[in-house]
Amino acid sequence: MTDMTKMSQGIARVNKKNKIGHDRVFPVVNTLILILLMIVTLYPVINTVAYSFNDGTDALRGNIGLWPRVFSLKAYESILSDNAVYQAAWISASKTVITTLLNLFWTSMLAFALSRREYVLRKFITTVMVLTMYVNAGLIPNYLLISRTLSLSKSYWVYIIPTMFSCFNMIVIRTYIGGLPDALVESARIDGAGDIRVFWQIIFPLCMPVLATVALFVAVGSWNSWFDTHLYNAGKKNLHSLQYLLKMKLATTQASANAAKSSAEALASTTQTTPVTIRCAITVISTVPILIVYPFLQKYFVTGMALGSVKG
Repeated sequence: MTDMTKMSQGIARVNKKNKIGHDRVFPVVNTLILILLMIVTLYPVINTVAYSFNDGTDALRGNIGLWPRVFSLKAYESILSDNAVYQAAWISASKTVITTLLNLFWTSMLAFALSRREYVLRKFITTVMVLTMYVNAGLIPNYLLISRTLSLSKSYWVYIIPTMFSCFNMIVIRTYIGGLPDALVESARIDGAGDIRVFWQIIFPLCMPVLATVALFVAVGSWNSWFDTHLYNAGKKNLHSLQYLLKMKLATTQASANAAKSSAEALASTTQTTPVTIRCAITVISTVPILIVYPFLQKYFVTGMALGSVKG
């Protein structure tokens, strides 16, 4: 009996040592992996910034690391010297804010209605909406609907009305609302609250994590969109979005660079800016607003993603 006791105690000590060793090794390995992922993620971003602040001709040599080899602001001066950029930035910023707010309003309202079990048509309406995600008429019918039927072409509202609702976002919000306790709604109804009051005073505040997540997705999509300008407002310079204007600026720079290959005069005029530096400067300018907004939504965004993963 004594030998068995000593053996079990020895095994327990070995297991304890292995556990301590595992507890020490795991944080180290986890930290190293996270540092590696951080480097892999940050290097392209920092490298893009370095290229954007580098001289155009020198950038053609390549091999620029984390710091500009020949510092220059010509790429940013070339972009920001055009007054149309500021008008386009206002168009992009305003449509992003309005689209995000309206999308959250209409989508969350419908999501709340379709999450109520007492609503008879909720399954039918949900099925019809989900079908639109799988069956799409295509670009041409969509263009004809917006430009001819709705007559939204060459107007600011073409950025707003077609994007006020998202079926996918509605399903995400409805699923989140469905996970909330029914007792909250029942207690509010006992106190005499109607549907609108239940939604605004109880459901809406509890949906802040998922709403922040959806808001970030909608805002990024609206800010980065340029094809809608290309289709409907290409001829209206005062309605050009920032992304479309920067895309045209890059195309102009590329055309100048191609002409510079056969013209010494054109080469002299493009020594300070090249498509490489212009492209990187455009990337930085387009990314900065989202980077500014993200920290304010980070807390809700992480919470919403975590709750979604647990429910999933």
